[in-house]
Amino acid sequence: MTKEEILKLAKKEGFHGAAVIETSRIVFDAAFRPYCEENLCGQYGVNYSCPPACGTPKEMKERVLAYPWALVVQTEWDIEDFSQKEKLIFGKKCHNEAMFRMIGALREAGHEGFMIGASGCSLCKPCAMAKGEPCRFPSLRYSCMSAYCIYVKKLAEECGIRYDYVNGSLPYFGTFIFR
Repeated sequence: MTKEEILKLAKKEGFHGAAVIETSRIVFDAAFRPYCEENLCGQYGVNYSCPPACGTPKEMKERVLAYPWALVVQTEWDIEDFSQKEKLIFGKKCHNEAMFRMIGALREAGHEGFMIGASGCSLCKPCAMAKGEPCRFPSLRYSCMSAYCIYVKKLAEECGIRYDYVNGSLPYFGTFIFR
């Protein structure tokens, strides 16, 4: 698929913002990893997609830079404040489901790659790691932007996509790293 076809597909899947950039333009900052270590989401050390199991900041950056392209996508959700936990979860779920549909089409078109989602992987609840079992879906498992130490605000600026929470509209971001 061409860049234009990929962007049309993203729009068709409901993404408000989308851009294809070279992975070398992604800004990484290991200072984001402590946010994962705070374990506010409860997944640190109990999910294969989260630290420390997912890899070090250096390993995560190297994984991204091994591919030439990133499709950066953004959805927007009406959420008045962050106490609306059910709306936050619903938005992330819908965002990631749209990413999976889009990635399926991209893979069918021959684009090899992996997803970086809005929050960590939630394909299995609980993650098989909690039971000491291997990951059930290693080719679908995805980590979040924080685990990759991606500076999302700078990524959004680089792509010309709105980043800020404005007037009750919360953006979620994800990427498909591909060749």
